[in-house]
Amino acid sequence: MDLQACTETIRSKVGDNSGLNATLKFDCGADGVVFVDAVAPPNTVSNENKEASCTITIALADLAALLTGQLNPMNGFMMGKLKVAGDMGVAMRLQTVV
Repeated sequence: MDLQACTETIRSKVGDNSGLNATLKFDCGADGVVFVDAVAPPNTVSNENKEASCTITIALADLAALLTGQLNPMNGFMMGKLKVAGDMGVAMRLQTVV
């Protein structure tokens, strides 16, 4: 799954009102970013590199595995496959979306 496919998958999972009430960024390094603005409906998902209240640093392959259910978010965190910076509460709420 490439970055565009991950972006579309996240967009469909987030929908118009995810309830996250925050901004979130998946930082895949050289592969790019997926930025989720879920402060107010309608939520938007883009590939803009903006400041976010929570940033998850993750390899693109691991993001794809997370989105397809092959990687459990908590296991990924414990194994160091994803790192969370900023508001940990946003990352915890993300589990209900992803």
